[in-house]
Amino acid sequence: MPRKVTPRKNETLQLGHAVAIPASPEEATLDRVPNPHLDTPYVARFTFPEFTSLCPVTGQPDFATLVIDYVPKAYLVESKSLKLYLNSFRNHGAFHEDCTVGIGKRLGALLKPHWLRIGGYFYPRGGMPIDVFFQVGRLPAGVWVPDQGVPTYRGRG
Repeated sequence: MPRKVTPRKNETLQLGHAVAIPASPEEATLDRVPNPHLDTPYVARFTFPEFTSLCPVTGQPDFATLVIDYVPKAYLVESKSLKLYLNSFRNHGAFHEDCTVGIGKRLGALLKPHWLRIGGYFYPRGGMPIDVFFQVGRLPAGVWVPDQGVPTYRGRG
């Protein structure tokens, strides 16, 4: 039977409350909740097809699809807080690598999962797409992880 999700003492979740999009990733709060299936290794996936950040040099927008896969231990990331965190990058200037690796490291530190990977599939700007991949931990034996499902960029022709 799944456990009831309740915050720890002195912990308030953003879930169920009106919360504005944070002005920056540094100001964003990521919430975690207890994993109700500690005895079962499984993969949780978040696909964020409308990720936006700003080029730190030109200020022009960069667009990407992010795919985050992880095998939880004690905690899950709460999805509303993750959406707010990812949306906080829309006015944040950072290179693609910094965004993708920074998100992966922050989630890894928060959740301490068995395994986590993030793929950042950025649309071309200046004629070249950049795909960035980051991983922490080891995938437990016997856990099935599907392909991230985002094809590499192909131009016309």
